[in-house]
Amino acid sequence: MLTRHFKHWPLRLSKELITPETTLYNNLEISSKRYPDHVAINYYGQDITYQQLITEVDAMAGFLQHELGVSKGEKVLLYMQNSPQYIIGYYAILRADAIVVPLNPMLKTMELEFYIKDCKIKNAVVSQELCGNVESLLEKGLLENIITAAYSDYLPVEFLEELPKQVIHDRKDSNRPNNYLWVDCIGANYNPKKLSSGPDDLAVIPYTSGTTGYPKGCMHTNRTVQANTVGGASWARTTSNNVHLATLPFFHVTGMVHSMHVPIYAGSTIVVMTRWNRETALELINRNKCTNWVAISTMVIDFIANPNLVAKKISSLTTISGGGAALPEAVGKRLYEMTGLKFTEGYGLTETMSQTHSNPVERPKMQCLGIPSFGVDARIINPNTNKEIGIGEVGEIIVSGPQIMIGYHNREDENEKVFLNIEGKRFLRTGDIGRYDEDGYFFMVDRIKRMINSSGYKVWPSEIESYLYKHPAVHQSCVIGVPDSRKGETVKAFIILKEEFKEQINEEEIIEWSKKHMAAYKYPRFVEFRSTLPTTSSGKILWHKLQEEELKKSTGSSRL
Repeated sequence: MLTRHFKHWPLRLSKELITPETTLYNNLEISSKRYPDHVAINYYGQDITYQQLITEVDAMAGFLQHELGVSKGEKVLLYMQNSPQYIIGYYAILRADAIVVPLNPMLKTMELEFYIKDCKIKNAVVSQELCGNVESLLEKGLLENIITAAYSDYLPVEFLEELPKQVIHDRKDSNRPNNYLWVDCIGANYNPKKLSSGPDDLAVIPYTSGTTGYPKGCMHTNRTVQANTVGGASWARTTSNNVHLATLPFFHVTGMVHSMHVPIYAGSTIVVMTRWNRETALELINRNKCTNWVAISTMVIDFIANPNLVAKKISSLTTISGGGAALPEAVGKRLYEMTGLKFTEGYGLTETMSQTHSNPVERPKMQCLGIPSFGVDARIINPNTNKEIGIGEVGEIIVSGPQIMIGYHNREDENEKVFLNIEGKRFLRTGDIGRYDEDGYFFMVDRIKRMINSSGYKVWPSEIESYLYKHPAVHQSCVIGVPDSRKGETVKAFIILKEEFKEQINEEEIIEWSKKHMAAYKYPRFVEFRSTLPTTSSGKILWHKLQEEELKKSTGSSRL
């Protein structure tokens, strides 16, 4: 196990943490007893106390069990944007002894069908603006029940101007069978059954896109999530007096852990934003005296570029941290000059429930993954021989720790490939190429996996290709990432058309079709028709050759 990073470990902080023998719901239960009248959630000016929060969580859990028949170990879909209902719905599913399946609200109907079948989901908690994406699945019998939530139900009488339209829309009544309104479910005031889940029961299955074209569910227990929840709170020295600005989506493990679970564990306040807006973020930080903000680099870049930003309005912030993509050095420098704060980056995967590495607040390095977190054994190996290599040498990052998933859902073949045993320890192969320096800090160099990083979202080309093949005109496709000055990377598709469609369809039509059937961060912004694609002698498409061509001719242009 590498220990050279210990000399830079934060002062007076233990290098190991014992993971609690309790559940995520127990964290809320304890905080509600300790701080019943303390604000748990602030939603654009509306306060919800810890007592109110757990009361609604329990009521929703009771409805899930008594009206919808949700049983222990059942998987329940959570499909909405950041909101009080997201937090309540997440913890209610746990309180019902069920498993949360959190999905990206940008996913479309065709994409959702895969997840629902993969997890055999019967019940879904959905926000009002996304209901149209799941109603057809209810009609087809893939879902049995939907609970629909309107964000406006939790707005104050007077709220900030220019809120997202999805937030301010009034609640719409539904006369469809098996479609229940959120307010009615809470208002039924059911008491949940006795809690029976323990630390090793599954709590959540977040999905990571699959290298073979289909997403993979990462099975996390209460214990694996608690490891990073307690670790995140300890690393950030979070107390009940902290106020967290929640801008990262809760369906993503970083937002889930650091902007939802950590504050609830500590009994602190979550200031929730449904959609990113730099002016609104500035106002919320200033008004609520936010102390902690976990973000992706693109948010920080946009925030710093705001001409209305003055240091006084964000003086309450004590930490700004995040990951997904490196923050440009010039932006980090300006942030430091304005606030005295250094952006602290971290590293982790959906498979590791967020962080395995974090930069120490007292000694961060720019464009660096950080040092291994509590109890994490991180190493660099030669990906071909699996032999460990040393300082400065480039190889695959592997990690072992208490936050590692127990495995992929329904993917035994993938489980055999992704885990490695060394010295009696179970290591996860990250697929990321990196190195560590003489101080034990890790740095990203490249990826073994064929992946596109668009504004912090992982996009797997093979998944996009599998959807493109559903278009009747597509004979062959190859998807790559191309440089984008704003997003870092964006998606380009090379397509060979079927003979009967040549001269009958254009690139824009493919883009528009993709836009309707794929999440906004996935669909190709660029399409190029070709008569042939470069291949190996066995017919395998040489995607990296296309990638090299694009990098050579790239002008850094972007497309909205």
